[in-house]
Amino acid sequence: MEVYDFAIGQTNPETFPMDAFRDAAIAAIEEEHDAFNRYPGGKGHAGLRQLMAERESQREGVPVDPEMIALMNGSMQAVTLAGQALMQAPGDIVITEEYTYSGTISAYKGIGLTMVGVAMDEQGMRMDALADTLQKLQRSDQKVRFIYTLTTYQNPTGTCMPLSRKKQLLEIADRYQLPIVEDNCYGDVHFDGAKVPSLYALDDSERQIYIGSLSKIFAPGVRLGYLLARKPHFNNIVSQRFDAGSNYFAAAVLAQFYKKGIWEHCDVANPVLRHKRNLVCELLNETLADFCVWSVPVGGLFIWVRLPEDIDMDKLRQVAAANNFYFAAGKDFHVDSKQVPYLRLAFGHVPDDLIKKGIPVLARSISAARTSNSARDFETLFD
Repeated sequence: MEVYDFAIGQTNPETFPMDAFRDAAIAAIEEEHDAFNRYPGGKGHAGLRQLMAERESQREGVPVDPEMIALMNGSMQAVTLAGQALMQAPGDIVITEEYTYSGTISAYKGIGLTMVGVAMDEQGMRMDALADTLQKLQRSDQKVRFIYTLTTYQNPTGTCMPLSRKKQLLEIADRYQLPIVEDNCYGDVHFDGAKVPSLYALDDSERQIYIGSLSKIFAPGVRLGYLLARKPHFNNIVSQRFDAGSNYFAAAVLAQFYKKGIWEHCDVANPVLRHKRNLVCELLNETLADFCVWSVPVGGLFIWVRLPEDIDMDKLRQVAAANNFYFAAGKDFHVDSKQVPYLRLAFGHVPDDLIKKGIPVLARSISAARTSNSARDFETLFD
């Protein structure tokens, strides 16, 4: 029986460059086998760090020093280490979007941080809500240590913060002297329009901490991400690691692979992902336009769906699972685990035929999990 798995955010196996990756692995073994017998250290493979510096400087339009890049075992290691370095005591506060990546929620709560969510709209974190939140926390003498944000192709909502709002965010962070941890792990998964510069590219202060990934455009199983920061934060964060460095073999293979062109794989992978996004949105429009609203992300791997208020989320999970359809519930991404009428669809790895068959299954499941048949009474993704 077919399974419609829209729950886990993964890249598209259809565009994995098997032949080129195999050739890169052979070249890495031939050229660097001696180095495999040594620990890579806190920064990691120098060649890949140089290539990632070139990647960021070309995309963001600012010079990037490879000595200020540390390779990580996936971007989540960078997220966690940054939290550990910036936290001074259990209960310290990190500000983030009301909805954010579930792994970050688990990691930050796990190390003792308190997460405070800020309301969002279709352009990401709302700056009026951020300013109000920081003012209230300051009056109550609660210790805010940093802001964590996904400004580009946000997980789970797919929102992309425009340049004007990014500048507002920088102004507010400067006013309160707060570091910003910008998680740009989806930065290369771009479909439409001009790319908006990262916060790191807009502000040369030491407060900007930037995280990248090779999981979202290449392959999550490679387990490579990276941290980019300026001193003293760079040294403080890297000093938190006790793993003797990231996977040197994987880094050596990726360094060989990217020697032939940093953007070639994006040029192959992104049009296919864009097609899948369009296909999901077309089918949602055919089957759920009367009841739901959803994002049409200009990049990334996720579509955020707003459900009718009368939805029974537990019943929806049960009905969908009984028909082999799986999604991620909005509650999983809410910083306070609030039961909310949203779900996330991860489309990147789902074959086209399963998208075509699966979205109508979701539509029927939503209808079965409602307590009425009334039309939706909202027009936007957020109130």
